[in-house]
Amino acid sequence: MAVQISNMTRTHAPKPILIGALPLCIAALIFAAAVSVAFGAADITLQTVWEAIVSFDKTNANHLIIQTLRFPRVFTAMLVGAALGVTGAIMQGLTRNPLADPGLLGIESGAAFAVVMGIFVFHITSLPVYAVFAFAGATLTALAVYGLGSLGRSGATPFKLTIAGAAFSSLLSSLTTSILMFNQRSLDEARFWLAGSVAGREMRLVLEAAPFFFVGLAAAFLLGRQMTTLSMGEEIARGLGQHVRRIKLACAAVVILLAGSAVALAGPIGFIGLIIPHVVRMFAGVDYRWALPYSALLGAVFLLLSDLAGRMLVRPLEMPVGIMTAAIGGPIFIYLVRWKVKR
Repeated sequence: MAVQISNMTRTHAPKPILIGALPLCIAALIFAAAVSVAFGAADITLQTVWEAIVSFDKTNANHLIIQTLRFPRVFTAMLVGAALGVTGAIMQGLTRNPLADPGLLGIESGAAFAVVMGIFVFHITSLPVYAVFAFAGATLTALAVYGLGSLGRSGATPFKLTIAGAAFSSLLSSLTTSILMFNQRSLDEARFWLAGSVAGREMRLVLEAAPFFFVGLAAAFLLGRQMTTLSMGEEIARGLGQHVRRIKLACAAVVILLAGSAVALAGPIGFIGLIIPHVVRMFAGVDYRWALPYSALLGAVFLLLSDLAGRMLVRPLEMPVGIMTAAIGGPIFIYLVRWKVKR
């Protein structure tokens, strides 16, 4: 056991690097947010952005654009990006699966299907109710994927979980599409949302969703030490006095809370939870006390820049951010399948 622990601690990055990278990531987040507010279909100077904050003038068109459109969009991207980055890191750590991601394991598809069913059957319209359906769909899908992936002698291996997640994701996506094809009202309400978008969210909706994200992120950060111990192996974690089952249940609850909140606010956005944890581990190692906060910061930066790219590439039109993250994440997914899983 001592040898295994020693080997594991060597994968942790030196503390000066971990501390030094933190202000850089925070600066990158501030820069990405500022650029995202300033640029789009209408380019606005940073001075005008500052004036809209400190001396808002409702007769100024640029001030209105900033306050009613750009700010809610930026805050949505930051919350959703941070949530998905942390969710991916937790899932990859728990399952020891480099391909674990809320999208690839079907959790986002389950949450989206539940929300569309809520729109179709119960005519729901408010974000808190969206969140309830998203949580329920994410929970049931996670249980189903884990149950199917656990069949057989070897139990829940990374390969079997990935295959089970892909199967459920395809099934639920097909069912969602079928419902929308036969119900025009549901299609109109959910079309842009299902593509994954941070546009068109009112600040009121962002404020309603924020507590879910803050609670989930705070709980994830508090679990960092336990996650680090668990990543060494369940036997080692038990030997160090950890309650493995409780930790897994707590982590699963955090994943469902964060993934469900992200889907309820912005729709299913893939690949953030897949890419960001791998980037973070390149300099933070497997110490989840640092990896989770860094995943939150870089997930927010990545989604902000992806959304900005979707606005700038085809302006004055814009591309849903879910399409941009898929375009960027697709090649990285192929690399991970080709090399990481093979190894």
